[in-house]
Amino acid sequence: MSYSAPPPPELNGLSASDQRHAIAASFMGWTLDAFDFFVLTFLIGPLSQQFRVSKSAIVLTLTMTLAMRPVGALLFGMLADRYGRRRPLMANVIFFSVVELLCGFAPSYSVFFALRTIFGIGMGGEWGVGASLAMESVSSRRRGFISGVIQSGYSTGYLLAAIAARLVLPFWGWRAMFWVGGLPALLAFYIRYRVKESKAWEQHRAPTVGSIAGTAFTHWKLFLYLVLMMALMNCLSHGTQDLYPDFLGSHGIASATVSYLAMLYNVGAILGGISFGHLSERIGRRWGMLLAIALALAVIPLWAFSTRLAALAVGAFLMQVGVQGAWGIIPAHLNELSPDTVRGMLPGFAYQIGILFASPTNTIEYALRDRLGYSWALASFEFGVMLLLALTVALGSERRGKSFLRPSVGQVSA
Repeated sequence: MSYSAPPPPELNGLSASDQRHAIAASFMGWTLDAFDFFVLTFLIGPLSQQFRVSKSAIVLTLTMTLAMRPVGALLFGMLADRYGRRRPLMANVIFFSVVELLCGFAPSYSVFFALRTIFGIGMGGEWGVGASLAMESVSSRRRGFISGVIQSGYSTGYLLAAIAARLVLPFWGWRAMFWVGGLPALLAFYIRYRVKESKAWEQHRAPTVGSIAGTAFTHWKLFLYLVLMMALMNCLSHGTQDLYPDFLGSHGIASATVSYLAMLYNVGAILGGISFGHLSERIGRRWGMLLAIALALAVIPLWAFSTRLAALAVGAFLMQVGVQGAWGIIPAHLNELSPDTVRGMLPGFAYQIGILFASPTNTIEYALRDRLGYSWALASFEFGVMLLLALTVALGSERRGKSFLRPSVGQVSA
């Protein structure tokens, strides 16, 4: 469990303003992508009634979105390693925004199912490209903190979806929820005119698509380890988030109150991601993740078995501090472990293949609910996930503070 002290931050060739724009673009992209996904978690009931299908059929569309994310990660990730981070990121944002907009016009369940499946391609492409852009644009000394900031975009998107469920859904209906999700396409203009290309990519750019695949193949052991870790990480996050609004509703809690609770526990998620990401700069990536997982494990009884509203609120808040605390370290950790020439593709692809293996999480938990009850279904599933994840992280390695740039002649470390 030892780790090396980080070297001095490398000179990344970007001004402070350029770094802020890269961070902002990555954060906003992941925020808006997550918003478009989590909108659906608040619409399971209304869509079930609208399309005259069971709730499990709507939950299946969540599963299909998750299952298609590896396709987007592979496609947009390879483009990012071959042609740079900016243009694939712009294309990705436009893609998932347009599909989200079309979901609001779906006339039937079959069309809606197809659109949510296609949406998974766009959602899968954003994280790897955006994370590599952000991690390559800041100094190694700030990477853990910025990692937490970037990953907190996911929780911010969930928070915005909860706000939309409270302010948009009651007045304009479910279709308007998806129409709002089409607005992120405007982010492409910001990326086009404000974000600079990664200097690390310019140094390590792959000459051909074949070379990207070849490099990735030579690191197959690392890839398999990352897939295992990310499968468990996604079982952790989606297993504690996606069905939780429906779980709260099963307690007889009004939909408006559920929205407020979702806002609360996503504030906890944002605080957890940033705090543990920053902490990982001092104690290491793995120790930071293990502490976050231990917190989540400790609050399972409060999170799943409380009967009073106040206790459920505290449990949900602390659970997401722990869950997203572990996630806040992931962008830095995966990018540091990745080889230079495939940093746009390998972390994101491993992440999304992990999603593929974790995609039945919602369906499994919903099926367990019928056998064990909602509380035991969530608690037993997540207890096993957390133990396996802690073991996987503890047995892994880390490269905290790795430099992404080759020093040029005469360059002096800051």
